[in-house]
Amino acid sequence: MPAAGERVAVVGCGTSLFMARAYAALRESAGLGVTDAWSPTEARLDRGYDRVVAITRSGTTTEVLDLLAATKDRLPATVITTSATSPAVALAAPVLTPDVDEQSVVQTRFATTTLAMLRWHLGEDLTEVAAQAEAVLATGVSELTSALAAEQITFVGRGWTNGIAEEAALKLREAAQLWTESYPMMEYRHGPISIAAPGRVVWAFGDLVDNFSADLDVTGADLQWAPIDAMADLVRVHLLCIARAQSAGLDPAQPRNLSRSVVLDRQEAR
Repeated sequence: MPAAGERVAVVGCGTSLFMARAYAALRESAGLGVTDAWSPTEARLDRGYDRVVAITRSGTTTEVLDLLAATKDRLPATVITTSATSPAVALAAPVLTPDVDEQSVVQTRFATTTLAMLRWHLGEDLTEVAAQAEAVLATGVSELTSALAAEQITFVGRGWTNGIAEEAALKLREAAQLWTESYPMMEYRHGPISIAAPGRVVWAFGDLVDNFSADLDVTGADLQWAPIDAMADLVRVHLLCIARAQSAGLDPAQPRNLSRSVVLDRQEAR
């Protein structure tokens, strides 16, 4: 894993990219070194990085494999994955998490476990976060009345929780085909607030910025916010995904047009 002071590029696709963004913000905030999160095809690795960290559940994602292969002889690399036999393991030092390789196309366990592990490596104590998540599971969706019926949900975050907001929006799009968006909280009032209206929800992760609630009240949209860690709050979103998918007659684990891993042919990958 990255040592203190190393300049690190973290790469991943989809959910893994959003976990990378959360980790990058946390690592830099902790003063442990420059940390950037990239989609593999957009990565600018000529910026003096000391290490690449790749996050890939299957270890077979084409874009991640191509990046690791291209940098194998010039940058130390770590890959966080579930499979010891995946091609990614031959390209980077592996951190294996086989116990959280869910069968669902939609990632939840691997993503949250990876971020929890990375936060632990930064020195965070997640005991209270785990307790909060257990309390969420015990409560269920009973407190999510407006979100259960909302025609549209926008997620907002601050700092590391921007990655959580992006992940929450993606999960509802995948599992329930719901219209969702995500923005940094301070950016929300610079345009996106124009779609806020009665029957719609704004879900905030992290501390609210000044006057955010008052500005939203004017629109008639409902504010969903809980005074808990964003990772525990993400579990509420997972429960909402199941409820909304089932109410729409969808299988939340098998979204349309998606597979567990995106494997491209060589010509398409270029």
